[in-house]
Amino acid sequence: MKITNVTPMVLGTPWRNLLFVKVETDEGLVGVSEARPLGRTDAVIGYLKQAVPRYVLGADPFEVERLTHRMYLEDYGRAGEIVMTGLAVIEIACWDIMGKALGQPVYRLLGGAVHDRIKAYANGWYTVERTPDDFHAAARKVVDFGYKGLKFDPFGAGFYELSREEKNKAISLVEAVRDAVGDDVEILIEMHGRFNPPTAVEMAKDLAQFKPSWYEEPIPPENLKALRSVKEAIMPYGVPVATGERIHTPHEFRDLFEYEAADIIQVDITHFGGLLNTKKLAGTAEMYYMLMAPHNVGGPVSTAAALHFGFSTHNFKILEHFNDFADAFVKDAAPGLPPVVDGYFGLPTGPGLGLELNEDFIAEHPRREDYRHFNLYEEGWHKRAQDKNESS
Repeated sequence: MKITNVTPMVLGTPWRNLLFVKVETDEGLVGVSEARPLGRTDAVIGYLKQAVPRYVLGADPFEVERLTHRMYLEDYGRAGEIVMTGLAVIEIACWDIMGKALGQPVYRLLGGAVHDRIKAYANGWYTVERTPDDFHAAARKVVDFGYKGLKFDPFGAGFYELSREEKNKAISLVEAVRDAVGDDVEILIEMHGRFNPPTAVEMAKDLAQFKPSWYEEPIPPENLKALRSVKEAIMPYGVPVATGERIHTPHEFRDLFEYEAADIIQVDITHFGGLLNTKKLAGTAEMYYMLMAPHNVGGPVSTAAALHFGFSTHNFKILEHFNDFADAFVKDAAPGLPPVVDGYFGLPTGPGLGLELNEDFIAEHPRREDYRHFNLYEEGWHKRAQDKNESS
């Protein structure tokens, strides 16, 4: 079997463009994949335009180790977010092809299921005014949907430091969410790499009373030694530190492991070269007693890939999911994903990833040039699901 064609397609939403990729073979089998290259869609497509003829066309989709190694190594320049995203969308589609060829779901090819279900947490649900009452009402809707975990960033547009007024406002929002969801629902605090170390530790101390399940990216991702210091300061409060969505190559994770700078690894499979790289990373994380909770801000195909990884991985904790609250229509781009029921995903069914790409649907929702630029340091960024002319 040989790969004969690769077709990128872009689906547009008010705040993100989703890049779907179709990989065809000479035996008629087709694999699909997807990523959300934030603000870099054209860059990834441009990379694929050069890399596909050089490495992908004519390759055997079963030989993903050989294919991805060549794509990583033979261009000589250092791989980063663009290359690793392009590599991932090819690699994930190859797993889809392999599963279809063998009549098996991908998780069985990755070692088989070690979980009966995967816990989900909701994101993209708090597109409301930053008031305790509005956050309380929005959080209740998440619980009413059946979720037993939800994540949010209560910090507005802050960077490095916050005024005392903004600190108190963030605390009041977290307090309102905890009150809305009760004691048994996980709340996960997203810091988006906003803070310098003293502010991160101060906010971690002030919010610990609400029993969050983690603090995510408390400081910017570049300085892992500083992250270790923050983690050590937070440890007495009993709240784990999570990070990893902006780390794109295996070698970049080396320092994180050596410093033991986090408790939970949030690598984005679609920006990290795909499933095989992520399985290898999970093996290393397990040696350090770290859990895996992949960053997942894409649509149904990236969610499916993360589910197949999660079901086959012992140290998997929980999976992020946007698409019950932000741009729910994107689920129709690739039907077949198991829904969240009572807070959990069930096992995917069907061979491969278990999805079928709806190209007509994607064509009916083309890329949007007017989508809201996702700027975390702009007031009102959290209203991501609204059109620009409706945002504030």
